[in-house]
Amino acid sequence: MVFKKRFDLGPMLKPKSVAIIGASRDQRKVGHVILQNYIDAGYTGKLYPVNKSGEQILGMTTYTSVMKIGSEIDLAVIAVPAQVVPLVLEECGRAKVKSVVVVSGGFAEIGNVQLQERIARIAEKYRIPMLGPNCLGVMDPRSRIDTLFLPTYKLSRPRIGGVSFVSQSGAVGSTILDLISKEGFGLSKFISYGNAAYIDEADILEYLMKDKDTKVIIMYIEGVKRGKEFIEIAKEVTKRKPVIVLKGGVTSEGAVAAHSHTAALAGSNEAYEALFRQFGFVVANDLNDLLYFAKAFDSEPMPKGDRVAVITNGGGAGVLTTDRIYLNGLRLAGFSENTKKIFKNSFSSIVNIKNPLDMAGDANDKSYETALSAISKDGNVDMIIAIALFQTPGADSKVAATLARYKEELNIPMVVISVGSDYTQVHKAEMESSGLPVYDSPTSAVLSLRKLLDYARYLNKK
Repeated sequence: MVFKKRFDLGPMLKPKSVAIIGASRDQRKVGHVILQNYIDAGYTGKLYPVNKSGEQILGMTTYTSVMKIGSEIDLAVIAVPAQVVPLVLEECGRAKVKSVVVVSGGFAEIGNVQLQERIARIAEKYRIPMLGPNCLGVMDPRSRIDTLFLPTYKLSRPRIGGVSFVSQSGAVGSTILDLISKEGFGLSKFISYGNAAYIDEADILEYLMKDKDTKVIIMYIEGVKRGKEFIEIAKEVTKRKPVIVLKGGVTSEGAVAAHSHTAALAGSNEAYEALFRQFGFVVANDLNDLLYFAKAFDSEPMPKGDRVAVITNGGGAGVLTTDRIYLNGLRLAGFSENTKKIFKNSFSSIVNIKNPLDMAGDANDKSYETALSAISKDGNVDMIIAIALFQTPGADSKVAATLARYKEELNIPMVVISVGSDYTQVHKAEMESSGLPVYDSPTSAVLSLRKLLDYARYLNKK
């Protein structure tokens, strides 16, 4: 089935001109922060501050109304009190603004349903794609757009990448964005859609499914507005790219909290779980899962099987990893005779030539080089976990560089487990800058590989 697109979200996510309605000279006001963010991001399109006072803001000419601008507007960001939004939205309609983001709160999430329905009717009247209300809006590092009303000194902005993040909650969205910038993978687009008065999850998924800059989609949702349409797009999107989803409101109490937060209709958790399972969604159970899974899906190829090779410079870490492998339904690979021969000829007699391969605490970059060179050619291996404990004598920057280099040469998934403080974190950043996913526990590393395998098997059934 071909999903029928309701809106063109291109003007919202790749605008050539933006009006900030509610721009302010007061640095504490939302409208000022949004305008400043566009300037800081290096936005190269036309920027129009709108404020009824008409005073200059940040040295820019200010307009008393969007209707006074007299130029084509791709996107209007509305940051005014809730009761004023209908009037401003009407003006956007008459000015033929192509898309709107309403960051203002004070609508259905606090029981003001009639006001929300009113702005939805105005958006429908003029056929304006309207995101929100009660949202952070959108960010696209490539287009240098940033409607987030959170200053850059409080919320780090991720680098450009292939992961798009959709969040019904602004707070969850901002937290994950902050963490993404630390975790070493990049962002394609961020869309916070709040109460979904007009644009909803199905519209956003349809856009991202076809977006060439989006490789992986991660979502935090509290409810689905148009179930039938969401199912239609769900059937299509996971055939093209992975969708990692975290559902809020899975308990009855959480569902009540979701409704008061974004006016979401949370629905039956069992129904959502069945939907996600049927259509190949990658289900996360907490915020960390979203990050861990996204790192693997962003950088690693799909595995062909469930056989895992483990190399380590710490025996106990190898044991813990083995436990997680079998608890997650994977298995240790049996090394080929050729691989065993290479290991026997290369390592000292204290190294037990089996999987997991414990190279001992004095393992250095040459040790990792030997192990990865042999394993990468071993047809019995479908995935690799490399454990690098940088507290040991032989582990240093050369080990990190060797692991990063092999990531570029492998055609099977490889993840790294590296646990530690400052010295370790320096090397973790070095490896992740090359696109190698690094995890701080066997649990997160193995579960991420398991999710890769599940999705690969889903694709093979299609």
